Amino acid sequence: MKFNYILPLLALSVTTSAQAQTQRKDTTVNRTVVVEQEYNPDILDAGKVNVLPKVEDPTVAKGTVNYATAPAPASNIPASTLQPFMGKESQLDPKAGYARLGYGNYGNLDILGNYLFRFSGQDKLNLNLKVDGMDGKLELPEYSPWNAYYYRTQAGADYLHQFNKADLNVKANFGLSNFNYWLYAPSSKQKFTSGDVQAGIKSTDTTLPLQYHASAGLLMYQRQHDYIGDNLRETILRAEGGATAAINDFQRITIDMELNSFIYKGNNLVNYTLIELNPYYEWENDSWKIRLGAHTDIALGGMKDFHITPDVTAQYTFSDSYQLYAKATSGDYKNDFRRLEVLSPYATITQQPSRSNEQVNAVLGLKASPVTGAWFDVFAGYQKIEDDLREYQVAKNVDITVGYGPKRYYSFIQTNTSNIYAGLRGSYAWKDIFSIQADATYRHWKADTETALLMTPEIEFQLEATCRPLPQLLINAGYKHITRTTVADIATADPVNNLYAGAEYRLFNGIAIYARLNNLLNKSYSYYLGYPSEKLNFVGGLSFRF
Repeated sequence: MKFNYILPLLALSVTTSAQAQTQRKDTTVNRTVVVEQEYNPDILDAGKVNVLPKVEDPTVAKGTVNYATAPAPASNIPASTLQPFMGKESQLDPKAGYARLGYGNYGNLDILGNYLFRFSGQDKLNLNLKVDGMDGKLELPEYSPWNAYYYRTQAGADYLHQFNKADLNVKANFGLSNFNYWLYAPSSKQKFTSGDVQAGIKSTDTTLPLQYHASAGLLMYQRQHDYIGDNLRETILRAEGGATAAINDFQRITIDMELNSFIYKGNNLVNYTLIELNPYYEWENDSWKIRLGAHTDIALGGMKDFHITPDVTAQYTFSDSYQLYAKATSGDYKNDFRRLEVLSPYATITQQPSRSNEQVNAVLGLKASPVTGAWFDVFAGYQKIEDDLREYQVAKNVDITVGYGPKRYYSFIQTNTSNIYAGLRGSYAWKDIFSIQADATYRHWKADTETALLMTPEIEFQLEATCRPLPQLLINAGYKHITRTTVADIATADPVNNLYAGAEYRLFNGIAIYARLNNLLNKSYSYYLGYPSEKLNFVGGLSFRF
């Protein structure tokens, strides 16, 4: 007896896009998956431009099926068949470089560069550079225009090596801020210089019974001019670490620790060491998540004190997409030189600030996602801070005038504050075409020194929408409003009313043109006490991916 065996030869190539399509399971076909994740930094203020990779529809190449018709005797039963070709899955590397260059009507400068070196599958080095600022005339109430400038430069390097069970991270950063004053100050110009070097390791093997992280670093900062002296220097020796041990699938215990040793050079500045401990216990199942812990802050040296504050959270999830939560958190604010620049770069140091202690920040809220793509969070709470740091206006007791009026300047003041607050956050996104988000918060403030609340927000509201009408076009628009706290016998600071918009259009593959506009209502307002912001302003330029 003779048997004829027909051996089918099937060739099929499948290419999937960055967003994988659902396919019928086929064990004889191996797929090549191409995933692109392009570096795409945010454009500040006007728009967060997120350019998604081009999505291509999947295509199937039809191959001709040839059948073997020649007879072949069987040497064994059943006869062996031709094994399918097994390809190897691979992932194409996304573009590693990004650059942006823009200029605006107030001499606004926008320079951004980033490049990611992939030395191997385990070694990566990321380099970045950012320069932004302005140089133009700003309007002052009742005075002639002020020739203002403010430039910030930031550069950094971040290296990552991935071991089998841990990640090693080494990074270094440099910062420089140059700007000028219009009011009375120790000098008409100011310069802040900062730098840091840090290294750390973190476990990545989730099968280990103990997860850990540890790092150490050196941070430096110098302020060129202040009332208590020039070239004040701050050096911080920092070490931090923590460990988490799982009791079972539902429970775990964690302890985090951070040690900072502050060393100063300058008049009337004292050195001290701060030890922060945060032990906590966590328990969770499908519905509940409980966290019980505390913050312990111990200061030694020139600033001796001791604080213990709560760290408690309870979350309950019901109906799959609704979550009721309650939190009572707290902790210390270090008030180092870096935080002073964030609070107000124009305020000078008249004495070394002590740490601010947030004694309690208790909040009750509800999070929900009633429909796909939408969520909201409604909340209310109470906050109390001891030695809260605020901007403050100081008048010199002299009879002369300089520049624009009597000698006066802006410094920092510390006072006890408290506030009751309530708010609402939410967002909605439809595919990759449209998204909208909103955030509103109201706070009722009290303070021992009421004038310290002059620039403190009472109502904060922001609404922002993003739309992609064409694959190569992204449009962004939004509105930000801040109402300041009313202080008795003092004129309330003008509210912030910033209507902004931005857009990016991809001209060619890897090249795009962008623009952003701020203060479209051409309003006068200040983000910092006594120093006006720009009126209608814009920045435009080109961005590149390579």
